[in-house]
Amino acid sequence: MLSQKTVDPTFQYTASNPSHVIDQQSKNHNMASNNIDGGDDIQTKDLEGISEGLLDKAEHITIPTIQDGAKSPAARNKRQKNVAVLTSGGDSAGMNAAVRAVVRQSIARGCQAYIIREGWEGLVRGNTSEPTPAPTPRRTPSASATQSPSLQPLSSNKNVSFSSLPPSKQMELEKATHALNTQADEDFEKNRVNFTDPSGVAPLSNAPLSFGFGELLKDGAGEGDVEEMAAHGLQGMVIADEEDEKGRSLKGRYIVRVGWDDVRGWLGEGGTLIGSSRCPSFREREGRLQAAHNLIKYGIDCLAVCGGDGSLTGADKLRGEWPSLMDELLATEKIDAEQRETFRHLNIVGLVGSIDNDMSMTDLTIGAPTALHRICESIDSIASTASSHSRAFVIEVMGRHCGWLALLAGVAMGADFIFIPESPPETDDWETEMCNLLQSHRKVGKRKSIVIVAEGALDRNLKPIKPDYVKDILVDRLGLDTRVTTLGHTQRGGRPCAFDRILPTLQGVQAVQALLEATPDTPSYMIGIQENKITKVPLLEAVAQTQAVAKAIENQDFAKAMTYRDSEFREMLQAFQISSSLAVDEEAPKEKRLRVGIIHVGAPAGGMNAATRQAVRFCHNRGHTPVAIYNGFEGLLDDNVAELSWLRVDTWTTRGGSELGTNRTLPSADLGNIAAGFQRHALDALLVIGGFEAFHSVMILEQNRSNYPSFQIPMVHLPATISNNVPMTDFSLGSDTSLNALVDACDAIRQSASASRNRVFVVETQGGMSGYLATMGALAVGAVLVYTPEDGISLKLLQEDVEFLTKRYSLDAKGKSEGRLVIKSEKSSTIYTTEVLTKIFKEEGKELFDARSASLGHTMQGGTPSPMDRTRAARLSLRCMQFLEKHATPNAQSSHRSGPKGVHHKRTYSTETATMIAIRGSKIVYATMDEVLKHTDMKLRRGKDEWWSDIKRLAEIMGGRQGLVSS
Repeated sequence: MLSQKTVDPTFQYTASNPSHVIDQQSKNHNMASNNIDGGDDIQTKDLEGISEGLLDKAEHITIPTIQDGAKSPAARNKRQKNVAVLTSGGDSAGMNAAVRAVVRQSIARGCQAYIIREGWEGLVRGNTSEPTPAPTPRRTPSASATQSPSLQPLSSNKNVSFSSLPPSKQMELEKATHALNTQADEDFEKNRVNFTDPSGVAPLSNAPLSFGFGELLKDGAGEGDVEEMAAHGLQGMVIADEEDEKGRSLKGRYIVRVGWDDVRGWLGEGGTLIGSSRCPSFREREGRLQAAHNLIKYGIDCLAVCGGDGSLTGADKLRGEWPSLMDELLATEKIDAEQRETFRHLNIVGLVGSIDNDMSMTDLTIGAPTALHRICESIDSIASTASSHSRAFVIEVMGRHCGWLALLAGVAMGADFIFIPESPPETDDWETEMCNLLQSHRKVGKRKSIVIVAEGALDRNLKPIKPDYVKDILVDRLGLDTRVTTLGHTQRGGRPCAFDRILPTLQGVQAVQALLEATPDTPSYMIGIQENKITKVPLLEAVAQTQAVAKAIENQDFAKAMTYRDSEFREMLQAFQISSSLAVDEEAPKEKRLRVGIIHVGAPAGGMNAATRQAVRFCHNRGHTPVAIYNGFEGLLDDNVAELSWLRVDTWTTRGGSELGTNRTLPSADLGNIAAGFQRHALDALLVIGGFEAFHSVMILEQNRSNYPSFQIPMVHLPATISNNVPMTDFSLGSDTSLNALVDACDAIRQSASASRNRVFVVETQGGMSGYLATMGALAVGAVLVYTPEDGISLKLLQEDVEFLTKRYSLDAKGKSEGRLVIKSEKSSTIYTTEVLTKIFKEEGKELFDARSASLGHTMQGGTPSPMDRTRAARLSLRCMQFLEKHATPNAQSSHRSGPKGVHHKRTYSTETATMIAIRGSKIVYATMDEVLKHTDMKLRRGKDEWWSDIKRLAEIMGGRQGLVSS
């Protein structure tokens, strides 16, 4: 058990030359032991891992092997890695999740973790005050509270020179020092983690759980600079949180070592808790030289930077100059030759934090999904008042060189017109182009008009397009009652959405692995995402391509600017243009026009209506007829079928559930009458939107084509289910909406659990036989345990989990226990139900913790669909309709009946025309029913190869279970 004996000054970290003891402390931390059971026979160690007996022998003595940094080459080669993370540039929701992931994954990989406050500015400043927490009381082996380490500055009046000691004392001290180093080497090797093995997890007992600064960081305690405030006549004001109850302060501290618990509760916080600022001094070599010196002081050679293209460019520049900076520091005697050799390489990795989503070579940046949430929430509120008064609203959103926010908000909200930098209006007279479009919408009966303007919007002559000017045009030319709303910094704020917790966590974990695998020959990498695949791309290449977009716009080469955007961006723009246009010049020839059936099958899910709206708008844009089949296949049997108009679906993008109505009835209920219904309504193609039942329905129709020629039409399944259990696709519509509903509920539940200090909540989710929601939800809310149908629940597993919770709560500081969440999928076990689990935890928790349960039920289906589900629905629906248009034949139901002179003939058809659209890794594919069936467990109603199966272990690593079990 860790004792709280004050570490002797000779072993202390000193502000004057901290690098002398970094490596030894690194090994010593691995010796720290959190022995829960205690016992008199245990040799207790202080928080730096040094046994008390050895401390007594070495008391008040300066030991040359430590203070002089005389380490062997072998010791240098196995030196513990020190990983630091900073946030720079503009803040964005999700940065805290990224910092949390980097810190915890670093500790899990056996590294020391540091945060750098205030971005590059903090790294240049370094620590100007003693980097020492306040003294903490001694802890006995049976104590339940994990205290922060007690690191004291050197006390000159107690130090004794080694050379001044008598020979006998020198020999005694050398023996003690040798024993210390030998023990440290043995324990280091015992607990050492193979840095290149991503599956390894270091015991949490290797280092203190907290260094005492977590609450100060979370509470926003900054400098508390009394002198500066006094200079401004504010000396009478209280300096909030200048020090905590133990005397700890962040004043003058910018490079802070953190432990596992120092970042708890950060997932749901917006912005960046470690601060971000612009740093002009870092642009100069002198500033970068000071930054390099500060990194060496703290033994940091792995740096994760979360920021925009400017911040990441600075990071790579620092790495490129690193050898010359080391030479200069050595020449000026700020570092010695050994330090120059030890820290000869700097490893850098970039995480992109930007609400604009303006970085090339990645589909999403950290913060962009949440910003889109804020925009859609605002426009949802504006839309109702706009419709009430038949007004027009011009809404300005962020995006200087990237129109992603404006574009996706336009798609998600069903806006009438958008202005984005990459794709200005087609004509120089854009005012007339816009007015004609809005007027055509008004003529068909639309009551409101929404125009979205990106802040960097330009016309083709590079003249800025401003909201007030757009308003004047609408008032003067159309006579519309028009208002302007600038959303501003509301887009940056608020709690991160589910995806802005999951994505930064996955990327943060990958960032640490990239740092640990880096070699001098590998480039600095940027961690990105492509569709559903976390990617690692050369940082400079991504930055160069990002800057090329702005250059192309400046050169009025807008076509080239669009080529730098990903396929999603281009398809979203096409989807928006199709959904907002009423022009007849894009219609297909009359002889090629189709009647397309649209049907919902299975349980309702967010995004179903948005997909239907896009399909209907595509049909009207191309001259096809959209045929709505209400209430699933039961509705077809009842002839509950009608055509949908352009205006009818206008507001459907924001509506949850299913406007067409849906149920689980399969076509096998009455294949003959289903086939007759296809003929009766002359369907040339069929779009089926739904979950596992929808896939099963398309499979049944395809398998019966030979018996029922009416089914010999192209049909495509668009997956939509909150369970995300459709095989072969990584995402289904509705799953993101459901995850956000889970996050909202769990945030509220955690608040209750944390207020009670020592309460565990077992939260039951929907999901059927798929554990997707439980697993991804656990990662998003920071749950410590998760139970899924795939892994089930056993008595042995329960016993281990109870022991984990008991150990974890015993390590919490007294009175500061954390409310913890356990996520359980509804069908994880028929025996160990949510109620049974709760009773077990409550009984075994005794005085340490209490337990409660909460079942989320049908609230998981969500209300208003999330922006991600709306935009994904529009994109995939557009792809589906393009597929149907390509393969369909007009008048398909009549062509198979008879040929010339009444001669019957058999039509040919291909299995390639009955497919499911799927997101697979980094691609969107069309999978035939045979292909899907190979990946399907029909009995359990889920896929055989679930991409997220490893996320469960990651969630438990981030929650601390894996590390504590390793202990």
